[in-house]
Amino acid sequence: MNSIKKFAKDKVMKLSTKILIVLFVLSLPAAIYLGQFVVSGIKPIDGGFSISFDTWAYVGIAVITINGIIGGILFIRFLRTQTLSRVIFFSTLPLSLIYGVGVYLLTSVPRMTSPLATSVRSILNISTTNVYNTVLWVVLISIAYIVALLLMYMFICRPVNKIEKLLSRLSDGGLKEDRLNIGKSKQFKSVEHSINKINYNYKEKDNKLKQTDLEAQKFIPKQFLKFLGKSSIAELELGNQVKKTATTLFCDLKSATEMSRSLSLEENFNFINSYLNVVSPIIRRYDGFVDKYVGEGILAVFPRPQNAIDCAHAIVRTIEIKNKSHHDLPPVDAKISVHTGEVIFGIVGEEERKSPTIVSDSIDLASKLEDINKFLHTKIIFTQSVLNEVSSRYRFNYRYLGSLSLDEGTSLPLFESMEVYPRDRREKLIHLKSKFELAVRKYNDGRYAESAREFEELLRLVPEDKPSYIYYNKALEKANKEDY
Repeated sequence: MNSIKKFAKDKVMKLSTKILIVLFVLSLPAAIYLGQFVVSGIKPIDGGFSISFDTWAYVGIAVITINGIIGGILFIRFLRTQTLSRVIFFSTLPLSLIYGVGVYLLTSVPRMTSPLATSVRSILNISTTNVYNTVLWVVLISIAYIVALLLMYMFICRPVNKIEKLLSRLSDGGLKEDRLNIGKSKQFKSVEHSINKINYNYKEKDNKLKQTDLEAQKFIPKQFLKFLGKSSIAELELGNQVKKTATTLFCDLKSATEMSRSLSLEENFNFINSYLNVVSPIIRRYDGFVDKYVGEGILAVFPRPQNAIDCAHAIVRTIEIKNKSHHDLPPVDAKISVHTGEVIFGIVGEEERKSPTIVSDSIDLASKLEDINKFLHTKIIFTQSVLNEVSSRYRFNYRYLGSLSLDEGTSLPLFESMEVYPRDRREKLIHLKSKFELAVRKYNDGRYAESAREFEELLRLVPEDKPSYIYYNKALEKANKEDY
């Protein structure tokens, strides 16, 4: 009774529901009154019934049908305002009453003497002497009742199954849907609201975690995590390390002396930082990551040497374009060295302050290559190990620069990329590549006089080639010493 009162007094009851209640109340007396015309039109006869409806009977059927439809709609809306236990009770009550009345009538009809009972006995073929048919009809009605109950429970409990699936998906992660629909009953609406709230909170936390992860990637790049075999920053532990072959790129952004003199320290810092903001995205574009910023330089790591070479070309070209936009300031000169070797990726520090880093001889080598870059006035140089690891299908123009003497008494062959020079100069250098490399080898072999003559000839053809000019002066100087 409280449920019915609550349904009738619900402040948020829809206007359509109020209209249906009024129509149901108004049509119910008419349906009851006109029902007698329908009943009177059904007359029992031997072997069944004869139907003879007049106009009022047909009107009665229409009114009863309309009243039944309206009552069914109101009953369904009433159930939606109830909890699951009450929904089950009120849903099965009418069906149980019908089943109970049906069984009672089946067992009572064989003993009744009215014309109506006689017609029913004739149709159903039941009697006091034919108990088997009576039992059979009771069994059939019972089966129909059980099937109807099963279907009704499946329909009523469908939101429960949906909740089970949604909770299972929630336990594995957030749901893609922004709004979940579970059921129409009041109780399920409350559960639906709670699950939607959980899903919303999960998504909010997930978005915050992703945002935090994106912010953290500014300090610990995702490529660094890949090298360590980790998928999240939370998985990093002190002492994590792995040794892999990787390519390091050191880019030194050197500006003219005049700039340092003309700008304050703050202006100088901001100026260099503006170039770093241009170079760093290029490194990420070529699948590399910045390991550290060293003053005016950047140490980056790449999984493949061809990515590092392509990145070096892109950096030099971009710096040249950016220089043109600073007409009032001296240009910045990018000196890039590339080396491939074994690198240890690891987490160092202590539990309260962990820091990702790489350990490799590439770092010490980078400073030596930087000195050679400055000395020869080249832009991009790389070691023999880069050529050894680069794909055989990768093509670019380069030339042999000589060998770098290491502390162990060994030498490291060095090469220069010619791709970043202007077209006319590049074509000349490519054409004279063999001649240049021959002159370098003569210099390495100590044949300084011959080397000086070769470089002198090269300078007549390409006077702007700084490496040839440096080599010529050094070879000439050493050749003159030998004469003395």
